[in-house]
Amino acid sequence: MKKNIVLATVILLIINKGFAQESTALTKGYKFNNNFDIALATSGNQSLGALSWTHFNAVNKKAKFKVGYGIRFSSQIGKDLYYVTAPAKLTSKQTGPQVLFSKIYNENIDSFYVNRAQNNFLNISINLQYTIKNKYDIGFNIDAVGFSFGAKTTGQYISYQSQDNGTMQKAKPTAFNLLLVSDNDIGSLNSEIYFRYWFKTRWAVKAGASFAFTEYTTENKLRLENDRWRNKSLMGMIGISFSPFK
Repeated sequence: MKKNIVLATVILLIINKGFAQESTALTKGYKFNNNFDIALATSGNQSLGALSWTHFNAVNKKAKFKVGYGIRFSSQIGKDLYYVTAPAKLTSKQTGPQVLFSKIYNENIDSFYVNRAQNNFLNISINLQYTIKNKYDIGFNIDAVGFSFGAKTTGQYISYQSQDNGTMQKAKPTAFNLLLVSDNDIGSLNSEIYFRYWFKTRWAVKAGASFAFTEYTTENKLRLENDRWRNKSLMGMIGISFSPFK
């Protein structure tokens, strides 16, 4: 009887120690896989700054491939930008994932010219990353859902098929952001493809490209009952990363 009690006690101690070690490892792992980034991107007449936090989780034993989630705040400024008809039901005459491969119907596309643009957006991001020798990262991230805000602006509506052609229209950043597929997307979204080098344990530099959608909603519905206007911009990007618990 005493032997059974001793054995049970030993087993309980081992199990308890195992749970404690697992809990410590998980806590440590969570802290070790947090990155804080500052990134700047530009294409000449348009620039974007981004502040982000990302948490990664390894998906294999060697922890080379990681998936993660994060929060990113992006702020865009631009001059002399053309925003075009945004909804997929107009640009592709359909919705759904197939719009990624469908033709563009130019007869449905008008423009909204903005002399000065400024858009701020806060989104949850999806992140993928592959690490080489704990020194180099190759990664991709994209905004998934969030919201935008910014000052109202006035732009010129350009449509040779409308009697409103050339009129000045008031607009503001589209409030809700949602990643769908191609022109099904709503609002303003930022994405990056990058190469990162950890020159110190906790500090790294990164470089790559940023692809940003920004969107305005006009106060008036114009031709084809459209009030949403999108600008797409591919920009060169540089940044710095900090991992405080690495």
